[in-house]
Amino acid sequence: MSLRPPDPRKLDVAAFAADAGRLEGRWPLAHFERLGAESRPQGDVVWSVRGQRRPVAGGEPEVWLHLAAHARIGLECQRCLKPIEWNLDVERSLRFVSGEEAAAELDAEIEDDVLELVRSLDLRELIQDELLLALPLVPMHEHCPQPLSASADPAEVSLDPEQDAHPFAALARLKRNGPAAGG
Repeated sequence: MSLRPPDPRKLDVAAFAADAGRLEGRWPLAHFERLGAESRPQGDVVWSVRGQRRPVAGGEPEVWLHLAAHARIGLECQRCLKPIEWNLDVERSLRFVSGEEAAAELDAEIEDDVLELVRSLDLRELIQDELLLALPLVPMHEHCPQPLSASADPAEVSLDPEQDAHPFAALARLKRNGPAAGG
């Protein structure tokens, strides 16, 4: 076991896993620039990471990082366009292998998340990547606090039930009479 604690911004993943290291902490959301571009950054990201070497029969042990992170971020509801608070919770196990090609090849073959083993890993960037992947495609309230008001122009709203029953009638008139005839 090493004497000084590992630096999460320059983590030696292989040594961390060999030591079965554990780290945890909290970083302000404001330090996550790419995540801040997608949200209103307030509060902290609470995270923990654990290293592991798994023995493999007849081969080198596998290097793993087990990562957990939580953040509460502000987004915009895509239904009502009002602010919405969203919990991002990430739990990921990442396997590290030597070489980018080996990582890409193995990642395509197995279900585990596989990354290239690097000498110095910026844990904050890795956590930011995982939180970005956890963002909802379309953030929405389960029940919006205020429904959107109908903003249709009253002149465009038809009050003629006969016309509403035949929505393509105006198109047929245009086709018959040409655009100059209008409808």
